[in-house]
Amino acid sequence: MNNVLMIFIDGVGIGKEDYQFNPFFKLGFKTFSEQFGKIPSLENQILYGDKKFLKGIDANLGVVGLPQSGTGQVSIFCGVNAAKQLGFHFGPFPHSKTIDVIREQNIFKEFINRKKKVFFANAFPKIFFDYIKQGKSRLSVTSKSCLLNGMKLNSSTDVRKSKALTAEITNERWNKRLGYKLGIISPEGAAKRLLRISSEYHFTLYEFFLTDHLGHGRIADELETVHNNLDRFLSEVFNKLDYKRTTLIVCSDHGNYEDLSVKGHTNNPALFITAGRNARNIFNEVFDLTDIKSAVLKYV
Repeated sequence: MNNVLMIFIDGVGIGKEDYQFNPFFKLGFKTFSEQFGKIPSLENQILYGDKKFLKGIDANLGVVGLPQSGTGQVSIFCGVNAAKQLGFHFGPFPHSKTIDVIREQNIFKEFINRKKKVFFANAFPKIFFDYIKQGKSRLSVTSKSCLLNGMKLNSSTDVRKSKALTAEITNERWNKRLGYKLGIISPEGAAKRLLRISSEYHFTLYEFFLTDHLGHGRIADELETVHNNLDRFLSEVFNKLDYKRTTLIVCSDHGNYEDLSVKGHTNNPALFITAGRNARNIFNEVFDLTDIKSAVLKYV
């Protein structure tokens, strides 16, 4: 089965070659240096590896202000310029006026309409399901897309059965902060699990959001751990990817983490990487957030 694996990383742009405030330069990032020969910067936004391609894409979408997650993620996963439709960037959750767009045009539904198997690989803790049961609706674009499609959201049971991943990769934060007793998984082990899961579906999505938390100045004491875990995870994905059968997309919704001199988002280009089967074709067709969905679907 030919398949698409999308890894969405919240709040990562391509920034300056800054060894003080850009953690990719300050701490290093072997995923970039080993796969593409160097770390991307505003001066070097387009990089090539062996069957893999990296560049920065426009997250501003012709709208004044700093890009936000709500409108940015609708733009990615629904192929619609949500910020332009609203007249402003909005986040962190999707604006109420975009809910119908999410319901009708999200990428999961597009695959399902084509009789393709889809999977959202993230698991959610009990506190999240309790939140939903209380009638709360402030959810991310991805989780709302699943619920509006009637898709199952994974729980801790799925993590224990190796059928899903926590959003922080290793399970350690769930144990420390939420009282779980999950087995600790290495970033490399998590990458192999995700690749195994994705081989069973036509489209698999995994979401990582701690980069955006770090960019906002939260969990600063975990910066090096989170950074290194993400690096090891992505590096293993690239190293173990089936380049003949799988198309890998790594993308983000806006800049933030690449400039820790500010505790807000940036106007920097958003990170976009393709690798594997249809990598070159998709890379050549994506210039801003709204292009991602249509380019992926074109080469299914």
